Amino acid sequence: MSDLDDLDRKLLTALAHDARQSAGALARRFGVSQPAAWRRIKRLQEAGILAGRRLMLDADKLGYGVTVFLGIKLATKGRVSLDDFERAVSAIPEVQTVEHVLGLYDYRLRVVARDLPDFERILRRRIMTLPGAGEVEANVLLSEERRPGPLG
Repeated sequence: MSDLDDLDRKLLTALAHDARQSAGALARRFGVSQPAAWRRIKRLQEAGILAGRRLMLDADKLGYGVTVFLGIKLATKGRVSLDDFERAVSAIPEVQTVEHVLGLYDYRLRVVARDLPDFERILRRRIMTLPGAGEVEANVLLSEERRPGPLG
């Protein structure tokens, strides 16, 4: 669906900032009827542009004060299937995202931990013991700013 008009873009931008907004509130904000806003949102969902609404948890307030991005290069390409590695790494509760990437590393992970000793335990006992895990590079997150995306 590439025929997005100004109202579609406004709705997407508003929902990207706060997905809890109702169709009625968005309709009032953009000067259209509630049914018109609802139909637009439904059409964007059916087209797969709005793929869902996500609840964002504050990891720090839940006791996970450290976030680390890991680059992982598989040590035994060809001997370990990517599916096996992805399945094993996805089963680790502290791993928030698993991204198969092109470049120096094969995978990029976002891992949360209570503190650095907890991260070291997760790295040594869970991640480095995964099938095919080889070279690892860790980058500790210092701060994060939410970006509204390409429409904002």
